[in-house]
Amino acid sequence: MRVYSAAMVVLTIMFVSVAAALCCAFLFWKASSRRVGAPPQRATYEVLHTASQAVSVLRDGLTQATAVKAAPTLRHLLGTPTVAIADQSALLACHGSDQHAEALGRHLRGVVASGRSQWLSASDLGCGHGSDCLMRAGVAVPIAVDGAVIGALAALGPSADAALMRTATEVASFLSTHFALAELDASRTRTVQAQLNFLRAQISPHFVYNALTAIESFVRSDPERARDLLVGFAEFIRWSFREHSQYATLAEELRFVDTYLELERARFGDRLAVSLRVAPEVLPVRVPSLVLQPLVENAVRHGLERFAGTARLQISAEDGGHEAIVTVEDHGIGVDPEHLADVLTGRTGGQSVGLRNVDERLRATFGNDHGLTIETGVGAGTKVTMRLPKFAPEVSAQ
Repeated sequence: MRVYSAAMVVLTIMFVSVAAALCCAFLFWKASSRRVGAPPQRATYEVLHTASQAVSVLRDGLTQATAVKAAPTLRHLLGTPTVAIADQSALLACHGSDQHAEALGRHLRGVVASGRSQWLSASDLGCGHGSDCLMRAGVAVPIAVDGAVIGALAALGPSADAALMRTATEVASFLSTHFALAELDASRTRTVQAQLNFLRAQISPHFVYNALTAIESFVRSDPERARDLLVGFAEFIRWSFREHSQYATLAEELRFVDTYLELERARFGDRLAVSLRVAPEVLPVRVPSLVLQPLVENAVRHGLERFAGTARLQISAEDGGHEAIVTVEDHGIGVDPEHLADVLTGRTGGQSVGLRNVDERLRATFGNDHGLTIETGVGAGTKVTMRLPKFAPEVSAQ
């Protein structure tokens, strides 16, 4: 039997202890590496995460519903027992304790009216509970957007100091920025809606007259065809003025275009040859309403109407990975590129108001990189291309 000395036993024990310590340190490092950095970084993350939770609710504007939802998060962000939010007319939410709600509402209205921050003492709040009250002091600061005060934020606690005033002021400024962004979103939506309404008002009297004339020509010779065309015309008008949404699927846009082309075929007869190629994958893609028909009408009216011989029109909607690529191409008379540039920039009115309207709405919805791409030249026909994102949060949410 082998005999070990005391020194060897001690060394072995020390080696095992060091190895265990290193193993524990490694496991602790692995566990801590999954966290968000060191304590200062963790604190920064917590603040930003809490702030983002509040503003995600308030992006819908300052209402009683949004204030009630945001108040608990703002209370956590400010670290005070009570937080209150008011708009220009009333106290919207008071989270923590409402024992001073009446006095608090009165002082918040004063902050909104004056646009100046206020210190709130126990006497201001009508607090008679003495040192036992956890909300016997506080601060109230205005929330302003573009220089106009739209509301006020208050934080109450056992005491109020300059640090609390600075913190509340910064939180109010943060909220103001996001209210301004919310107003910008709403303004953009109103602009896009106004552009859509304008386009609806631009339904060509020329087209209406020609469509009704074509229908009238079939009344005696082919009453059944005349009836179908009249139903199609009514459907065209109904779709043009529908108020359901600013957006439609590409499938709906293509059906609308088919209704329009059926009316044009009644007028042109065999002179209008249309080819359609559509990838099924792009049919559910949501796009601004009335972006395809104006392009097709522009091709028929300006590219083919004065073209001698058979007028050929090609419409395609292809799958481009993260985009749907929609093309309207005619082999008509074309247009001077410089004149077209003037039309798209609004330097000249022209008769292609539909092109400019569609271009502006695409850019407003998807960004400047998604305007119309137009290839043309005098006598060379015209090809208009739209690149439509398949997944756009601002469209999908509608």
